[in-house]
Amino acid sequence: MSWRSALTRAPWPCAQTRAGWSRRSLLLGALSALGGCGFAPLYAERDNGGAEEELAAVKINTIGDRNGQMLHNLLLDRINPKGRPATPLYSLDIQLTEQKANIGIIKDSSATLAQLGSTASYTLYDLKKRVALQSGRSRSFTSYNIVQSDFATLSAEKDARERTLRELADDITTKIAVFLNARKQQGS
Repeated sequence: MSWRSALTRAPWPCAQTRAGWSRRSLLLGALSALGGCGFAPLYAERDNGGAEEELAAVKINTIGDRNGQMLHNLLLDRINPKGRPATPLYSLDIQLTEQKANIGIIKDSSATLAQLGSTASYTLYDLKKRVALQSGRSRSFTSYNIVQSDFATLSAEKDARERTLRELADDITTKIAVFLNARKQQGS
């Protein structure tokens, strides 16, 4: 680059070009269109309350075994971050299953890779009407390496299990939040 072109060049390469202006216009247009189509953040603060208010009224029932306890605690962090509801309006039942399969097999028939899957079937109940409002299923799969060190393999399996449970908690929370928010918007 010569010294003359450096002096005449704009301080920001795309600021003075037609492409730079069209990118900005496109971005502003897209953001405007989102507001016009009824897009609203799920967890936003609103005058009529958002999903957080409805989620705070959900009581999460105990889930059996250690994996269930871990999922229960993850759900409490997401659904009831301010503590359990004093007078819950809804109750959440969850049945959790786990599957493990060796998928990386080498010539001597030993496994080098395992897949861990967790499935959570859930039902959300209205405690006043004593009816099921929503049922669903969430699944998460992850894999981990099986190595010669038993400690490393157990550590990898534990990490894989925590990842699947975290994904299940996120998915269940999102599904229930969307359902409760839509129900509130309809006035049910």
